[in-house]
Order: sequence, then structure tokens, then C-alpha cells
Amino acid sequence: MDFDEAVDRFPSEAINRRDPSFPFSPWDLLEHMRLTQWDILDYIRNQDYAEVQWPNDYWPPKDKPATPEQFAASTAGFRDDNKALQAIVEAAGTDLIAVIPNTPGHTILREVRIVGDHNSYHIGEFSLLRHIMGTWPPDRLD
Repeated sequence: MDFDEAVDRFPSEAINRRDPSFPFSPWDLLEHMRLTQWDILDYIRNQDYAEVQWPNDYWPPKDKPATPEQFAASTAGFRDDNKALQAIVEAAGTDLIAVIPNTPGHTILREVRIVGDHNSYHIGEFSLLRHIMGTWPPDRLD
């Protein structure tokens, strides 16, 4: 399942809902994916990259629910940043195994693999959470 399928037609009334069997809300997972992906994109592109603090800068505040507009903006931001990563990988001049300047030997290939692993894990969680919460559209075909 890709990101777009996982978030397709997510009901706005459920974005902050917490299921007792799962520690995060859909908003938490979505914003965590966006923040983490953005951080890695910045790490690749920005020679003056400033490390952010784990875990606070990788998760939204638990006591601050999101609005539907924030959920939509986070979804769009995730897509935009993912396209930016894809463009870096596909660019003719990109050397995937060259060391990124000012890093301890990290490469673009390493960072993109981390993003892929991280996103696939949390997209899977998001889809399972939708199943647990009963938020899939009724006309969805499995």
C-alpha cells in the first residue's frame, strides 16, 4: 500500500482519535512521517544542516490536536518532500554513493533507504490503525 492509498478519504472527525490498543493518533503518525522525511531531505540538501532533537522534534505535541486543515497540509507536505527526494535520486548528476558533505560518511543512497524503510513501516501502521478504528471508506475494495 502506498501513502496515497493509506490516507485516501481519511475522515476528518477521526484525525485526533486515539484507540486504546494503539499509542498514536492518525495525526501523530502522519505528522511524524512528514517531520522525519523533511529532516532527512534537509540533511541531504543543506550543508548547514542543524540536527533536531529526538524525540520532540520528530513528533507533534500530544496535547495539541490537529485541525483538518493541518492534516491536509501535512499530507501535502509529505507528498511534496517525497517528490523532492525522488527528484534528487532521479537527477542525472546525482551520485548516490558519494558522501554527503559535512556528514560522518553518509550517502544519499543511505538516507533514501532510511526514508523508504521508515515510511513503509509507518504507512503500514497507519493502514492497520484505520482498520482498527473502522475509518476505511465503506466502498473500499480489499
